[in-house]
Amino acid sequence: MSDPNQPKPTSERHVPVLKDRCINLLAPGIEAARHRGETPVVIDATLGMGGHSEALLQRFPDLHLIGIDRDEEALALAGERLKPFENRTDLVHAVYDEIPDVLRDLGVEEVHGVLMDLGVSSLQLDERDRGFAYSFDAPLDMRMDTSRGQTAADVVNNYSEEDLVRIIRKWGEEKFAGRIANRIVAARAAKPFATTGELVDTIRAVVPAGAAKTGGHPAKRTFQALRIEVNEELDVLERAVPAAVDALAMGGRVVVMSYHSLEDKIVKKVFQTGSKSSAPLGFPVELEEHKPELKTLTKGTEVPTADEIAENPRAASARLRAVERIRARRAA
Repeated sequence: MSDPNQPKPTSERHVPVLKDRCINLLAPGIEAARHRGETPVVIDATLGMGGHSEALLQRFPDLHLIGIDRDEEALALAGERLKPFENRTDLVHAVYDEIPDVLRDLGVEEVHGVLMDLGVSSLQLDERDRGFAYSFDAPLDMRMDTSRGQTAADVVNNYSEEDLVRIIRKWGEEKFAGRIANRIVAARAAKPFATTGELVDTIRAVVPAGAAKTGGHPAKRTFQALRIEVNEELDVLERAVPAAVDALAMGGRVVVMSYHSLEDKIVKKVFQTGSKSSAPLGFPVELEEHKPELKTLTKGTEVPTADEIAENPRAASARLRAVERIRARRAA
């Protein structure tokens, strides 16, 4: 009988979102590399606990996988999970906008697939001392990389009221941002915030009870805003998606899962730009250099099935987009 006090195996703690769909979308890029006699290389740019990567390595016995994560704890857990494949993996502690640096350090010129599973990971939500979840009390941290950077407590205790309003409204899309920021500033004057519970109580005091019926937990949007600010998530994403596209070999594919509209908007913009002709408006002939670099593989965004959501409730808000490189990169 298993010891209930022991942590569950990583494979039981983490159910990969849209796993089969992601792998099936990446497969043609891997096959294209094989047909050219190349070793297929795929980047899992948000490695997490390695569920997608494990499935890819199991399905494609000649695949070389580069796993990137800014969270050292996630890297260690994924490393254990992927130990049977260690001769076919490079696991790198980095932020996923550093794809060009990672590839240069590994001596890799181009890849045949990139997978990004954005947002907060199952590990970060489940580890109570990380401060990502509003459902239990913990230190107010929220850093994905605990080795560097400001914490959520630093933001809450030191940002001006105007800056708090800005990030809670912009990153959290929270309509009560003004009330929340005002109450935070008043509360911290008496005692600086140290835990998630203190922040949740402060937010509850000013968000109308009726708002929870449509918007979920009253702290949900503020916590999202703080997490994005602490980890510079959207700034990183704006650099990471073009970097992923630029790293693709011909026929290679990028698959991205986002979990809120701000993420999806960035992904959509990059994918749409690459999928359109760059010929000037009214130009009589589309020259070769004006033709699209990318082909869109999904109609809008794809969402999980009811069965997938039942198996993994965290998949409910996932939105998937994918593109394929169909033409060489445009000159910068």
